[in-house]
Amino acid sequence: MHQIKFSESILIHTSQERAFDYTQDYTNRTVWDTFLTKAELINGATEAGLGVKAYCVAHNGLGMETEYVSFNRPKVTAIKMTKGPYLFKDFLGSWNFKSVGPNEIEVIFLYSFTLRFPFNIATPFVKWNLKKNVKQRLVDLKNQLENKT
Repeated sequence: MHQIKFSESILIHTSQERAFDYTQDYTNRTVWDTFLTKAELINGATEAGLGVKAYCVAHNGLGMETEYVSFNRPKVTAIKMTKGPYLFKDFLGSWNFKSVGPNEIEVIFLYSFTLRFPFNIATPFVKWNLKKNVKQRLVDLKNQLENKT
C-alpha cells in the first residue's frame, strides 16, 4: 500500500490573511465548504491552532477527526487524521495560501492518503472523487471570498 498524493489550486482575489482566517473560522466552514455537512472544533477548542482537533462530516456521511500539525498564519495549515473512516489507513492535508500579487493569492490544497486492504482496490476511484470534491471546494471558496463584502 503506497501513499497517494495530489494537489489542486486556484487563484483568488483577496489577501492571504483574509483567506486564511476565513477558512480556519469554523463558524464559516460549512458556508463555503460544500463537501461538508458538519464541521466543528472539539475538546473545548474555540479557534483553530496547533494541536487543536476538529471533527468534520462529509456529505456522504463519513466523519473524520483531525489534529492541526501545522498552523502558520497566514501561509499554511496542515492536519492529520486521528480517527476516521476505516477505509483510510492514514490521511494528511495541507492548505497553502501564497501571495502572487497585490490582493491576489494562490490557494493550494495538498492531500495524501493510504487506503486499508481491501479498500486499496478502489484507490483510483477514491483519488478521483477526492480530487473532484477538492476542485469544487476551491471554486466555492473563491466564490465566497470574491463575492462577499
